[in-house]
Amino acid sequence: MTVNSIRCLLEKASLTYPDKCVIKFADEQYSYKELLERVDKIASYLASLNLPKGARVGIYSDKSSSQVIAILSILSTSYTLVPISRLLKPEQVKYIIDDCSISCIFTDSKKIDKLKATGFEGEIITFDSGGDEFVSFAEIFKCYKAHYNSNIKGHDNAVITYSFGSMGNPKGIVIDHRALFDGAAIVSRYLDIDNNDIISGVLSFNLDYGLNQIFTTLYNGATLAIHKMVLASDFFSHLIDDEVTLLPLMPIHISRIFDEDPHKIPAPEFFSKLRVITSSGGNITPVMIKNITTYFPTSKFYSMHGLSEAFRSAYLEPSQIHIRPESIGKAVPDVELYIINEEGQACKPREIGELIHRGACIYKGYWNAPEETEKRFKSISILSKVIDIEDGLRDETVVSSGDFVYADEEGYIYFVGRKDDMIKTRGFRVSPKEIESVIYNYLPQIPECIVFSIPDKEIEEEIILVYGGDRELAKNEILFELKKHLPNYMLPSQIIYDPDMPRESIHSKEIDRKRLREKFLETI
Repeated sequence: MTVNSIRCLLEKASLTYPDKCVIKFADEQYSYKELLERVDKIASYLASLNLPKGARVGIYSDKSSSQVIAILSILSTSYTLVPISRLLKPEQVKYIIDDCSISCIFTDSKKIDKLKATGFEGEIITFDSGGDEFVSFAEIFKCYKAHYNSNIKGHDNAVITYSFGSMGNPKGIVIDHRALFDGAAIVSRYLDIDNNDIISGVLSFNLDYGLNQIFTTLYNGATLAIHKMVLASDFFSHLIDDEVTLLPLMPIHISRIFDEDPHKIPAPEFFSKLRVITSSGGNITPVMIKNITTYFPTSKFYSMHGLSEAFRSAYLEPSQIHIRPESIGKAVPDVELYIINEEGQACKPREIGELIHRGACIYKGYWNAPEETEKRFKSISILSKVIDIEDGLRDETVVSSGDFVYADEEGYIYFVGRKDDMIKTRGFRVSPKEIESVIYNYLPQIPECIVFSIPDKEIEEEIILVYGGDRELAKNEILFELKKHLPNYMLPSQIIYDPDMPRESIHSKEIDRKRLREKFLETI
């Protein structure tokens, strides 16, 4: 077994801290020793299925300690984890199942019916009782031994996470074990995490930022306090009752927790143990910074920037958050960032160019998408005009991010925009074309439509739908149909009927997306 794996972290921590609490969730608590025992039993059952090496195993469930056990069990085997967001509808879940040929899925009683609606015919394992139809955790814990010999390598595929691409279909990003390990090590270093920390598990475990909460806990022998954010009051109770010291958030969470009546937010002294707050997955607004520093005055606040193709690229030190709040900071440890222009030359200060990521945490590529992989994962030769490439080597891979940025005179980087038309809202990446596709498939009354975004201080980008046709439809009629096929975060907040949408030219039927957006902005 490689030393660069999450399995290695789990085994090491269970030897060093066998009786220490590693997971807290509701009334459940597990020590490192107990966690390893449960992981080994589930991993042993998975191995008994005799799936081919690298077979994809999904998890489609609500957040729970069982979900964490399932994640670590899959990562202990030669199989590949595919987390599936609980927010996705059956048709979206089916797309992911089909796209990467998932053989087995972990789920819970709340998701069984939706999973059945996909027509999935593989192995199903339930966290809670599945009756006689499915194997449950309780049965596996009863029948299997608590010992599993893992033989994974750092370069083996570990996880495939799905986000929505510019062509409207989910695309999977393939992550190996070494990248997961490196991500935990790097974050632990610049956040100065140790075994005394209690890390909040408030983020979803479906993407790399949320998964890193688990891996960073193991890397440091710390404790993970899992929390489902529903109400702001419950969230604050979580911080106090679980004595959280490190809080990873997304901007949408920051907005939600401060929607509470200010008089109901506990006084700052109740959060004296909270030493670090991090945010990634979107832009931080001045209002967010003000609220964080007002209610958590003793906490260090780190704003971070990651890529779909690499876990973490940059972070802004807490000392700079009020000086240059719009900056994404500088490179994280073990990563080099370059900004190049169209000629491949290094950009001067304040000159806008593309961000290139070199070093740790680079993922392997897109699943079943060679063109997308070639577009983003490049030979280091694209930096030949910027750095000396030793001995003419060209086989090192870097990430051509597609992010347009610039650096100031002190080297702090600022995000400007993206190459594609992806919308980033509520911490999610949303494809306009996927929303448009649902409209064309299920609302035949709408012959043409365009989806775009406008800036919003609270959720980063607001989704706008403009449609044409012979007549205007009731907005509720459109939303009613969209809700059947899309998660709530993909629903447009404004729906506008426009029978006279601008065209690319007088000879073209193609709608001019840019002009339509400008037309809309003139009306607000």
